[in-house]
Amino acid sequence: MDVALPLDRMTAAEKLRAMEEIWADLCRESEDVPSPVWHAEILRDREQRIADGTSRFLDVAEAKRVVRERLK
Repeated sequence: MDVALPLDRMTAAEKLRAMEEIWADLCRESEDVPSPVWHAEILRDREQRIADGTSRFLDVAEAKRVVRERLK
């Protein structure tokens, strides 16, 4: 089934709202959405780094600053 959205005519707010609606619908049937193998691998790696004490945690403001710097 093809779904055509008028993306070129939608505002950013409308696109975000559409994504939120799709996400909410997927969450209602989350067992039908398979998780890729690489997700488990990343989670294991992150858990290991936490256990090793090598993870670095940032507050939201710092995380935003880091992301913005990477996008420059």
